[in-house]
Amino acid sequence: MRVEQLTCAIGAELSGIKLEQAIHDDGLFAELRALLLKHRVLFLRDQDFSRAEHVAFARRFGELEDHPVAGSDPENPGLVRIYKNPDQPNDRYENAWHADTTWRAAPQFGAVLRCIECPPVGGDTMWANMALAYERLPEDVKQRIEGLRARHSIEASFGAAMPIERRLALKAQFPDAEHPVVRTHPETGEKILFVNAFTTHITNYHTPERVRFGQDANPGAGNLLSYLISQAYVPEFQVRWRWKPNSVAIWDNRSTQHYAVMDYPPCHRKMERAGIIGDVPF
Repeated sequence: MRVEQLTCAIGAELSGIKLEQAIHDDGLFAELRALLLKHRVLFLRDQDFSRAEHVAFARRFGELEDHPVAGSDPENPGLVRIYKNPDQPNDRYENAWHADTTWRAAPQFGAVLRCIECPPVGGDTMWANMALAYERLPEDVKQRIEGLRARHSIEASFGAAMPIERRLALKAQFPDAEHPVVRTHPETGEKILFVNAFTTHITNYHTPERVRFGQDANPGAGNLLSYLISQAYVPEFQVRWRWKPNSVAIWDNRSTQHYAVMDYPPCHRKMERAGIIGDVPF
């Protein structure tokens, strides 16, 4: 196996390996997991495995979860089909910087995403290193956000375009989750900036230490949250990957965000993702 680091901040491309080998090879899988912790997102080309093998490989990291809005393959639970086509011109759910399913109490550990069909040009995906984003924050900002918590909502994202009855039913099924603004990586101990497009507001900002009068609360918390979310936009924290059929990305959802660039209509783009159940952020 050869490992080529793609940027100084994040990402490595692996070659000379077939992922289905790691389903039964404990040593190879351990090496892949170590590389994932180091580089945060791993990329591979020419991975022509079956859907069953896709699920079996991803399950080595942990149990898989379904998505309540995106459809899954009926024969392979946990394999979410992210199919875009010219008949969906207003489908923009991917087109924002986010970490997957932070609206859950236990967001995803990570995911294994394979390209089935892609446009000849466009449709890239970018990832950002949110541990580095936290590390590079000014010290006074780090002090301001220590101990803060924020809400993450499926209702305000996937549910926003739904009829009100369906949107409220979705929120009843998945109430807003509250997470620390800065989480600790459970394996590396790193501090990670953990707010993204699913984050609606900071929940414990309005205290005497931060707010003189009520008029300070909303702009103070809102402006701070906007600034923190914007850290994923910094190019020095990012890597960009151009898809080809049977290309694969494996990422650590705990320490990264990603952005699927929707610059390819009216072409098709078909991806299949196995999302791995994670733990409660702390």
